[in-house]
Amino acid sequence: MKKNIKFVPFLVLLVAAIMAFRVPPITTGKPGNPFASAGFKMGVALYSFNHYSFKKSLDLADSCGVKYVEGFSFHKLGEGFGDITMDRLDKTTIALMNTMLLKKHLVMASMYAGGANNLAGWKKYFELARELHLQYLVCEPGRRQWDMIDSLAGIYHIKIAIHDHVNPSPYWHPDSVLAIAKGHPNIGACADIGHWANSGLDPVKCLKILAGHIISLHLKDVDQANNDVVPGKGIIDFAGIVKELKRQHFNGIIDVECEHNMDNNVQDVKAAVDYINQIAAK
Repeated sequence: MKKNIKFVPFLVLLVAAIMAFRVPPITTGKPGNPFASAGFKMGVALYSFNHYSFKKSLDLADSCGVKYVEGFSFHKLGEGFGDITMDRLDKTTIALMNTMLLKKHLVMASMYAGGANNLAGWKKYFELARELHLQYLVCEPGRRQWDMIDSLAGIYHIKIAIHDHVNPSPYWHPDSVLAIAKGHPNIGACADIGHWANSGLDPVKCLKILAGHIISLHLKDVDQANNDVVPGKGIIDFAGIVKELKRQHFNGIIDVECEHNMDNNVQDVKAAVDYINQIAAK
């Protein structure tokens, strides 16, 4: 014991030296992105670029200055993948996809998972999610599947984010998602603020209802006629959105999802990212 005590001053100095020269924490945005200092993580839902191959969609997402992307199960992957969709990936094509993401320094943290309606179908999605290193699956499961997917989510350590599609979707109102989340610890919300607005709801109030249960956001804006528009050009209160997310200390991913000008919407996606950056930096 006495011999060990002699080393204490040396250890203290060593720890102090390490702390002084430690590597700075990784920011959530790319270099030059003011959003990195705001504490949010910006991404793009690749559905925005669904007219393109997976490889091309990554190029487009990368040009928007984000770090995260969200895939979708019915994406026709194209170049390098043949005619398969994302839900048909095998070991070889999974490795190819991971390599493509690594080369672009992009993180695919999630995937919209559609079509599964039994244990085998959901296990396949969770296996795929594990191989792709996903953090959560975005989906709209049937009522009878809640207990099953919550259990699988716990086993695989991959969360489920319920997507609020527009009314009459069973999940159009945040109360319905809240009811599921409270009884299932591995299930939360993918808050699509544009769909809330199109359903006649106030997105800021919806975020407040789901406080503590929001896993991610789909970010879009809409006009009075329910048309998708560039954020800041429609009816959604984005200053209120950012304020509420900061109040909740939200640390999930905000994925821009652009559903207009699908053949030429890169500048609109980038404008959405820049607009939220500017609000968050204030």
